[in-house]
Amino acid sequence: MEKAQWVPIVCLRIIAMVAALVATILMVTSRDSAKVLGMTFIAKYTNSPTLKYFVIVCIITTIYSLAALFVPPKKSLRHVLVLDMIVLSFLVSSFSAAVGVGQLGKQGNSHAGWLPICGQVPKFCHHVTASLIAGFVAVILYFLLLLCSLNNVLNLVAFKA
Repeated sequence: MEKAQWVPIVCLRIIAMVAALVATILMVTSRDSAKVLGMTFIAKYTNSPTLKYFVIVCIITTIYSLAALFVPPKKSLRHVLVLDMIVLSFLVSSFSAAVGVGQLGKQGNSHAGWLPICGQVPKFCHHVTASLIAGFVAVILYFLLLLCSLNNVLNLVAFKA
C-alpha cells in the first residue's frame, strides 16, 4: 500500500481511538447524587448494564485501534478490514443502546411510569451526554475508516487482477 493511502487511515484510526477513549473517560467519571425524602441516591454509569456495555465496547475499540496501528499494512489488510467491521458493529450497537437509555433518563416514559432523572442529577446527565457525543464521533470515524479500508482492499484486488 502506498503512503498516500496509508496516512488517512492512520489519522482516522488515531482520531477514532481518541474519541473512544474520551467517551470512556467521560462515562466512567459520570457520577452525581440527589437527596429525595431524606435518602441519598447516587447515579453512576454502573447502575445501567447498557452504559457498562458502552464503556466496555469503547475500551475494546481503543485497545484495538492502538493495536491496529502496529499491524503492517500489506500483510493483513483484509483481516484488519474484517475486524474494523466487527468493531464498528459493536460500536453502533452499544451507542444506540446507550442513547436509548440516555433518552429514557432525560425524558422518562409516562406510559411505563418511569420518571426522568436528569432534573435531579444534572452533572451525571451532562457527562453521559458528552460521552455519547464522543461515542458518535467514534462511530462516524470508524465508518469512514471502514470505507477507506474497503477502498484499499478493492484497489489491491483490482491491482492484482
